[in-house]
Amino acid sequence: QVQLVESGGGLVQPGGSLRLSCAASGSIFTIYAMAWYRQAPGKQRELVAGITSGGITNYVDSVKGRFTISRDNAKKTMYLQMSSLKAEDTAVYYCNAAPGSRPLWPWGQGTQVTVSS
Repeated sequence: QVQLVESGGGLVQPGGSLRLSCAASGSIFTIYAMAWYRQAPGKQRELVAGITSGGITNYVDSVKGRFTISRDNAKKTMYLQMSSLKAEDTAVYYCNAAPGSRPLWPWGQGTQVTVSS
């Protein structure tokens, strides 16, 4: 069973940047497409960005050009570089398998991102 641990969130001003990390406990992580999700207060969890095992990426329109997803399979870690942050990016961010790649693993605790002046 893979365990996922997200980190790197915090409070940042509009226009600022953050880098999130997702550390996985199992080597099986490396063969699956992975994704970042987020859940804002009062809203459903939504897909933000995905990356295949080979590094092909995709993004939801609202973050294109501002967020960059990447992964280091040797370190069993995935990243989300976020820049030009907006208030509407405020949410708890989670990582998990990408939709359709495999059944989701248990969700981690997530990491809170708050964009506010």
